[in-house]
Amino acid sequence: MKKNFTLLLAMLLTFTLFAGCSRNAVPTEPAPITDTPAETAPATEVPAQIEEEPVELIVFAAASMQETLTELGNIYREEHPNVTLTFNFDSSGTLKTQIQEGADCDIFISAGQKQMNQLDITADPSVNTDGLDFVLESTRFNILENKVALAVPEGNPASIESYDDLIAGLTEGSIMLAMGNSDVPVGQYTQKILSFFDLSEEDLAAAGCITYGSNVKEVTTQVSEATVDCGIIYQTDAFSAGLTVVDTATAEMCGQVIYPAAVLNITKNEEAAVSFLEFLTGDAADAVFENVGFTPVA
Repeated sequence: MKKNFTLLLAMLLTFTLFAGCSRNAVPTEPAPITDTPAETAPATEVPAQIEEEPVELIVFAAASMQETLTELGNIYREEHPNVTLTFNFDSSGTLKTQIQEGADCDIFISAGQKQMNQLDITADPSVNTDGLDFVLESTRFNILENKVALAVPEGNPASIESYDDLIAGLTEGSIMLAMGNSDVPVGQYTQKILSFFDLSEEDLAAAGCITYGSNVKEVTTQVSEATVDCGIIYQTDAFSAGLTVVDTATAEMCGQVIYPAAVLNITKNEEAAVSFLEFLTGDAADAVFENVGFTPVA
């Protein structure tokens, strides 16, 4: 039994040695070295995706631009998803005061030159009486022109058809006019119109022929609700509110209604602010502005 086990062990050792010698006797050829494996397709190079940093632009704009800028802001965001536009619409005088008092703002678009001049160190000191310096150099320009319109409620119950009718009714004390406050551009244009026709605003107000609004939207609302016989507003606001315009003022009566725009030097996003203003001078923006009665001048 032991002899048979010894014989079996010897046979196993002999087989193992033979197998090992067989493997060493037939060496394996090394695979050739190539730059690209023969059966592997070259890797496709994928361009890196560059994500733009998120930016918030705060735009202070005259109340008369609310509908158009809101529409244009939506268009701009589709093309620049990294940009968040925050609008503050009010009278230009109120906006100017907010900027002066330290409000965050990247872009200012006023409905009159006066309010922009009051923030521009290069403006005449007789206008910029406080020596304020908020306008970023070389970014100010005139963007739009509007018209000062005489608008009436639906049905025109007082049968007012022109500025001549307005003046006659105010002189007789038979009509009620809505106008902007004296610190509001549309109110300042109205004051010029009254002065052009030699009418005293103080006397008319004392006689109860005038009501006021703190911005052009408030004046527009009074006309829409027929709480007055007529109102002096911008042509664009009349269009947006669906009001009838019976007459528009000439440049001789109140001057041109020019909207200046500028990037403010307190901005932290100068490049993005300049880019948005450039967009507002393009063909797409012009079409939106013209649709409501603005005339692009940039």
